[in-house]
Amino acid sequence: MAQQGGQDPAAAIEMAKQEMDYRVALFNAMVSSCYEKCIDKRYKDGELSVGENSCIDRCSSKYWQVTGIVGQMLGSQGGMH
Repeated sequence: MAQQGGQDPAAAIEMAKQEMDYRVALFNAMVSSCYEKCIDKRYKDGELSVGENSCIDRCSSKYWQVTGIVGQMLGSQGGMH
């Protein structure tokens, strides 16, 4: 039985799961990338330093900004076909 708008509820749930998997993969890639770039490998303290915090903040902000730009570019290309 199709829902209003013509989409099958099972298909909508599957699409939502795929979207969640994609977002989790993006988040994990960001964490890995920013960790490698920002965290001192010689753990001196149990807490992040001011420099590490600042680096992580900039890194994560840029990562999501670029992800958004790429998504917009891909979306606009999809509309061209």
